[in-house]
Amino acid sequence: MKHFISIAIASTLLVSCGGTKITTAKTDKFDYTVEQFADLQILRYKVSGFEDLSLKQKELIYYLTQAALEGRDILFDQNGKYNLRIRRMLEAVYMNYQGDKETSDFKNMEVYLKRVWFSNGIHHHYGMEKFVPNFSKEFIKQAVLSIDSSLLPLEEGQTVEQLCNELFPVIFDPTIMPKRVNQADGEDLVLTSACNYYDGVTQKEAEDFYNALKDPKNETPVSYGLNSRLIKEDGKIQEKVWKVGGLYTQAIEKIVFWLKKAEAIAENDAQKVVISKLIQFYETGSLEDFDEYAILWVKDLDSRIDFVNGFTESYGDPLGMKASWESLVNFKDLEATHRTETISSNAQWFEDHSPVDKSFKKDKVKGISAKVITAAILAGDLYPSTAIGINLPNANWIRAHHGSKSVTIGNITDAYNKAAHGNGFNEEFAYSDAEVQSIDKYGDLTDELHTDLHECLGHGSGKLLPGVDPDALKAYGSTIEEARADLFGLYYVADPKLVELRLVPDADAYKAEYYKYLMNGLMTQLVRIEPGNNIEEAHMRNRQLIARWVYENGAADKAVEMVKKDGKTYVVINDYQKVRELFGKLLAEIQRIKSTGDFEGARNLVENYAVKIDPVLHAEVLERYKKLNLAPYKGFVNPKYELVTDENGNITNVTVSYDEGYVEQMLRYSKDYSSLPSINN
Repeated sequence: MKHFISIAIASTLLVSCGGTKITTAKTDKFDYTVEQFADLQILRYKVSGFEDLSLKQKELIYYLTQAALEGRDILFDQNGKYNLRIRRMLEAVYMNYQGDKETSDFKNMEVYLKRVWFSNGIHHHYGMEKFVPNFSKEFIKQAVLSIDSSLLPLEEGQTVEQLCNELFPVIFDPTIMPKRVNQADGEDLVLTSACNYYDGVTQKEAEDFYNALKDPKNETPVSYGLNSRLIKEDGKIQEKVWKVGGLYTQAIEKIVFWLKKAEAIAENDAQKVVISKLIQFYETGSLEDFDEYAILWVKDLDSRIDFVNGFTESYGDPLGMKASWESLVNFKDLEATHRTETISSNAQWFEDHSPVDKSFKKDKVKGISAKVITAAILAGDLYPSTAIGINLPNANWIRAHHGSKSVTIGNITDAYNKAAHGNGFNEEFAYSDAEVQSIDKYGDLTDELHTDLHECLGHGSGKLLPGVDPDALKAYGSTIEEARADLFGLYYVADPKLVELRLVPDADAYKAEYYKYLMNGLMTQLVRIEPGNNIEEAHMRNRQLIARWVYENGAADKAVEMVKKDGKTYVVINDYQKVRELFGKLLAEIQRIKSTGDFEGARNLVENYAVKIDPVLHAEVLERYKKLNLAPYKGFVNPKYELVTDENGNITNVTVSYDEGYVEQMLRYSKDYSSLPSINN
């Protein structure tokens, strides 16, 4: 489960320079900014403390980063079956076209390719809609025909003309594969989603297939469907498992190669066993092996170096079952982890004092561990756009019996914050100087605390009642789960306990988070939505659900208002304590829905509060945001690691550098970490 940055702190001041927008954020002589295009801005993050690690730890990070990068093609293919071919075709044109590269067609193709890299496919990474190309079919066909055909992703016996006829409708026709993940109520979510997790099956067939595998009496069920594509061949529905010797084997074999190198120099026996079990899972594809790996990983608390590598999060599946491939390599920030350790050591107190019904609380909170980490590499579904906090594993029974690990990615949050300060965003959308000053004074701190509470405690709180299917909420499950964790954090960020624990300096600090959250949920996150569209992404739905519900349910007391000032709309909070009460009330209801598997309750909340957008307010927000010249989405280039050896080939050091550009990095990754065939059947 992931926690993403909100729009309120994800924007950066820009100036115009020679037609290219360049950010001005530079702090401590480290340039956090790279470039901007479309609705995206590319940043850098600094791996502070890497030089202080031992040589063995640096070498371990190097091997784990190589394992991370080898999985890149898997996500492209998971996001859509034509993605690899389209990416490779466009890369071939970009690097080998001999025509005029200053034309608008070529420049627009370059932007399109940059967006494909960023989203790991042809659909927007957040909004899920397919990109609209601003270059002509005639141009790209002429360009493709002009280069050496051996450079193109042709099937055996296929001509270049046939390649164009196959791929161009996917790129240019808005009716073909329009959404990567469709969440529209009442539609067949499998047939109308472009993601490559299903082939030839309907939503009902997929649900029936997995329901038939489940035993309601089994209290430790595997995560059915997590690591496979569900297909229908010759009228029979079956799974194609992602493993060595199965689907994606070419990439997985290379991941395993680097994991074995990491296993050989693990920091300790516990970490070595974790890596060994992960390798075993990749080799067998067994979900029982995956659960054993997850349990071992949760219990490994002494290693400084840690990682996520594998099929992890299910946001990209409209049914919330199949997991996208991702990886994160990191090491503990020893100083900053004090904050999260303080929270996790008081986990039982927070659970006991939660406003939810006692029958939905855990009697004994187990294995809650939390830390602040420094990211060393982002990969798969965490690259280039990444979460700022993660809580794993996702299996409810593992969390209940063995606990979970929660992390806040400190250097990523730091990069966002340094890039956002002074950008004029809060001055434009906050109601008055009082709110701006509160955000300036407390905003970074309360954002971090909310992320900590969301990941450390929110996802780990509560329990399912006996016999409740973990997938009972179906397509609404991700939104409800993220709302549950967000509400837990919102409720407790205002609790006097945080002052007592010295996590906040005074009793008013929480107001910055409350204001930013409601402003974001009611207004400013709309800058990420195209006019006329509904909200699709689970985290955005979660935030609007909470903000809209609190606004409407607090209307009688005018706890929260939306007012006009100088012709502009603003959020005003009149009663912060009443808002906290409303957060608690909604948390109790959402925990009830989660604990009992109340699908209709989830559906009613999401459809009534989380999906629809006021078009008049939307247009206003977009116009105000446009004048700020900001990008609503951020992503990162990775640092580059290189081994240093002596004349005998012995490793003497591992260096890290930050000078690689966005295009340079993407082309290098496509060259060095692209082992899958263009078509993966």
